[in-house]
Amino acid sequence: MDNETIRQLKEAVELSPENVPLRLHLAEVLLKANAFSDAAAQFSEVLNRSYGNLKAKLGLAEAYFHQQKYSAALIIYEEVQDSMPVPAMVLYVKCLIKEHSRAQAVEVYQKVIALHPEFRDEEIDQYLRLSGTGNSAEFDEEEDDIFGESDADSKYFLEKPSTKFSDVGGMQRIKDEISLKIIQPLLNPDLYKAFGKKTGGGILMYGPPGCGKTFIAKATAGQIDAKFISIGLHDILDMWIGNSEKNLHGIFELARKNAPCVLFFDEVDAMGASRNDMKQSAMRHVINQFLSEMDGINSSNEGVLILAATNAPWSVDPAFRRPGRFDRVIFVEPPDEKAREEIIASMLQNKPVKEADVKKIAQQTQDYSGADLQAVIDIAIEEKLRESLSTGVLQPLTTKDLLKGVKQHRPTTLEWFASARNYALYANESGLYDDILKFLKIKK
Repeated sequence: MDNETIRQLKEAVELSPENVPLRLHLAEVLLKANAFSDAAAQFSEVLNRSYGNLKAKLGLAEAYFHQQKYSAALIIYEEVQDSMPVPAMVLYVKCLIKEHSRAQAVEVYQKVIALHPEFRDEEIDQYLRLSGTGNSAEFDEEEDDIFGESDADSKYFLEKPSTKFSDVGGMQRIKDEISLKIIQPLLNPDLYKAFGKKTGGGILMYGPPGCGKTFIAKATAGQIDAKFISIGLHDILDMWIGNSEKNLHGIFELARKNAPCVLFFDEVDAMGASRNDMKQSAMRHVINQFLSEMDGINSSNEGVLILAATNAPWSVDPAFRRPGRFDRVIFVEPPDEKAREEIIASMLQNKPVKEADVKKIAQQTQDYSGADLQAVIDIAIEEKLRESLSTGVLQPLTTKDLLKGVKQHRPTTLEWFASARNYALYANESGLYDDILKFLKIKK
């Protein structure tokens, strides 16, 4: 619609500000006209008058997406994910990609494909490396094309992070363990060689989601100036028999050729689930291939540093924890108060802040993960955006705004601990989950 039509609609809304359908129509027109900021303001006004209005929520999320406010859009999409039409699901996937939540992006995109098998989005397909035939790339024949430095898509797979341990708030115990097991052998090879220790090996990190397992893995690579490869289940599995094992071998070969290299497997429980639970022999073959690659039977893993993360360590095959594989298992707990202060201060950098008592906010956020703290800040920012759009003047964040966000967002780690507590109490013969009991202050 032209500017005159928009002007007339705005005048009509001014005359009838409580007319929700009219204001919603104006917001949708502004969205189509690419006036995303104005559209977001109108959608927000609709929600103020009609709480829970699905059209307004989806419209606001879309406006945020086009304004590159991906975190704010994700908050809305996650609220309404069970009621989203396909176009909104596609934008949801793109927001997840922008926020580097690749595994979740694949999961949502697969739902889109299930609803509309003929649907394809070139941008998403290229990023997630999905194809209509189910054939994944041939690693051994096209490795240079897929992972070459010049390929834009390769940056996700093979990169050289600048993030270091100093950029990671708290987690000192985890940094020390990773340093002793992975970093120091690489920096002092002669010393470790004297004790018969090789450079390489694996660490399995477990704990509630959102506590920085992926971040610390990337920082490990940055700390030693090594290449970094991040792999999810969707990067390996293929519908054709034998291709999944071939893909896995190709990934390990890539890491070996680029040593020193940190090879990070996210959600490894999906890949290394207990073989006793496997009904499909094809997945058992993938697990056996994984174990063979970790052992370096046919190729040396010297200089290949393997990190993995899981939210469900009790689902990982015990064979993965044998010496030479993931023989060091580390509990990544929610950040303590001091770490929360560092994380909150870091997240507030370069944002308009009038005054923020970081210490007070940290005291009020016990059991909050790093992702939870980001959600709290996003909620506060969203509220200030509404105020700024309403007044026409930028409204900076304050301690009060952030504490209000704390009240609106409860820690997501509590649900994980409810499950983990049972495993720690009743399936802990090896003492693997003693750190969970210690964190929960439970004496077995």
